[in-house]
Amino acid sequence: MNISSNILNAKILVVDDSVVNIKLLEHMLAGAGYTSVSTTTDSREVFGLYLNNRYDAILLDLNMPYMDGFQVMEALKPIEREGYLPILVVTAQPDHKLRALQAGAKDFVSKPIDSVEVLTRLYNMLEIRLLHKSLREYNERLEQRVLERTMELRDSYRETILTMTRAAEYKDEDTGQHIQRISYYCQEVAELLGMPRNFCEEMFYGSPMHDVGKIAIPDHILLKPGSLSPDEWAIMQTHPLVGAHILSQARSPYLRIGAEIALNHHERWDGSGYPNAIKGEAIPLSARIMNICDVYDALRSRRPYKPAFDHEHAVEIITRGDGRTSPAHFDPQLLELFKRHHEKFREIFEAAME
Repeated sequence: MNISSNILNAKILVVDDSVVNIKLLEHMLAGAGYTSVSTTTDSREVFGLYLNNRYDAILLDLNMPYMDGFQVMEALKPIEREGYLPILVVTAQPDHKLRALQAGAKDFVSKPIDSVEVLTRLYNMLEIRLLHKSLREYNERLEQRVLERTMELRDSYRETILTMTRAAEYKDEDTGQHIQRISYYCQEVAELLGMPRNFCEEMFYGSPMHDVGKIAIPDHILLKPGSLSPDEWAIMQTHPLVGAHILSQARSPYLRIGAEIALNHHERWDGSGYPNAIKGEAIPLSARIMNICDVYDALRSRRPYKPAFDHEHAVEIITRGDGRTSPAHFDPQLLELFKRHHEKFREIFEAAME
């Protein structure tokens, strides 16, 4: 914005109950080249006029009937969106000057009116007002650009996640379907816990990364229909470390939480998990959520070494155990949440299978 060229086109409102003063100020402003001057002798109209026109300056008499200038300023404060009330008060009473400034006026002129003083103070106030407006508009444009760039980065991160998780589908179609459902389980649990929106969103987009390390596991181990040998099991247990390494340098919040989940999602509350045998709250919440969701979906899904179980059987195994899976493996708070809301898990699984 060119401040100098816009000052004379600024919108000005003159408020005075004296028609003579109104005419004097109109003549003075027109002679100085101001092109957009409105007037009113009724102070009760100022609120509506300002709401509709958002004047760049108001020349306001303080001593008026109905509402005096101080009451007008108080009425305008709640609707001044920019926090800058552009008021130049006109008063004949010296003790009103400081009170007017304390009430929110930006400057004052004395009666009887001196044209040089009025025009100088008005010009200075308008210059500040228009610079303030220019800065606000610049900040709004900058905020919009930052928002657009943030959305571009978010979309780019999500595209990266989708591309990486598709690698699992080429390995195993059932695993590909599993990672799609995992997003919804994890988001649902995070929301039921009352976690912040950002965390819930990060869980949705980051959780499918939990098994990305399996791309390093040979197919003859990953897809083996029978039990794994000790050596094969040792290789299988490396996939959390591989996944965390793949994602470890990411800047995306989705991939950072994905790395956290990838490393820890096979850890168990009682310390019997892998790869680091950590336990309890030492396991990140994201991985504790992932653990119970992962186990539920694995039980419901067909695997080379097992058939798919129905919902009731899966719930029984998680809540009572079966020798391989134990309730002690899960965060007690999450286990209780699962018991109360396990039907939501059924709904997510069945919706994905339609």
